[in-house]
Parts: sequence; C-alpha cells; structure tokens
Amino acid sequence: MFTLYTLGQVYGVNKMEVAEGGLRPRLVEAAIALLDREGEGGMTLRALAKATGVSAMAPYRHFPDKAALLGAVAEAGFAELAAALAEADRTTPDKAALVAQGLAYFRFAQARPALFRLMFGGTPVCDAPPKQYGEAFGILSRRVASLAAGDPGPATLAAWGVVHGLATLALDGKLPAEDGVVTAAVGLVADGIAGAQPRKG
Repeated sequence: MFTLYTLGQVYGVNKMEVAEGGLRPRLVEAAIALLDREGEGGMTLRALAKATGVSAMAPYRHFPDKAALLGAVAEAGFAELAAALAEADRTTPDKAALVAQGLAYFRFAQARPALFRLMFGGTPVCDAPPKQYGEAFGILSRRVASLAAGDPGPATLAAWGVVHGLATLALDGKLPAEDGVVTAAVGLVADGIAGAQPRKG
C-alpha cells in the first residue's frame, strides 16, 4: 500500500506556518531579537525556529540559508532607521531638522549596536544595500538640499560621514555616547552647509 503524506508531514510545517505573509515577519522580528541578545554568531536558523516555536524546517521556506536571513534582517534595520530619520525630520526649522536626524541616527546605533554593525559592517550579504537604504539616505539628502546653496551631494556625504563616524566611535568606546557631542558636531555641519556658497569656475 502507498501512504499519503500531507505537506505538513513532509516538511514539518503546520497551517499557521504555511500561511503566506504570516511567518516571515515573525521570523525577521525574532532574528533581530536574537541578534541583539546573542550577536550574529547566535542568530542561526535552528535557533530562530526554536525562538518562534516552529518546526526546524519552517524558516528554510523563507530563508534558504543564513545569508538570506542576514539580508532580511539588514533590510528591516534600514527600514527602521528610515522611519526614525523621517520622524526626526519633522523638526523645524531646517537646520534643527538636520541635527535631529543626526541624533536619531546616533541613538539608533547605540540602541541597536549589533544590528547597526550588521547593516554597515561589510558582511558580504549586506554589501549591496536594500531598497530601504536609499530611503534613509534620501531623507538625509532632501534635508541637506533644503539648506545647501549648491550641489547637495558632497554636503550630504559630509553630514552622513560625520554622524556615522561619531556613532561608530561611540560604539567602539572611543567617544562618550552623549547627545551633546552629536548635537554640537552636526550643528557645525549644518551651519557650514547653510553658509556655503556655490563655487564659481
């Protein structure tokens, strides 16, 4: 006789796990929690299955390997960063909004150090930033453009470089993780951008 097996019996998944759109966000959320708690080394697909209470094979339906999982976590991190920058950008006037963005960026890095390092640390799967990276950079670029008299491109890179450098130095223990340091530094950058005139010739 032939024995008929259901999809759940073959792959070890239940109806909740099969539902599209339901499990993947849970897995990403749990993976970020694992990353915060255990670091990148502890964020395995097996640990993820245990943390979410699903079968060992269930995560593989959404992430074929750890690299794919890391990419999804980084993408979620960039989306979270973009949301924080967008909220900060509501500050007025324009220079204050740029400073607020700098603080939001810095605070994100200090609150989620493992996630921040995964996003920007050169992990092979994260070398090509996901689409949300462009949105985070776009929010910064648009604010700089509202201040810059000339081409906002170099000014945007300068602003990003300053706040990213401060965030990284603080994570490495080379700089106090204090808002005042960031406020002063980004304030100087904002003043410089607003006061700069386009070069002639």
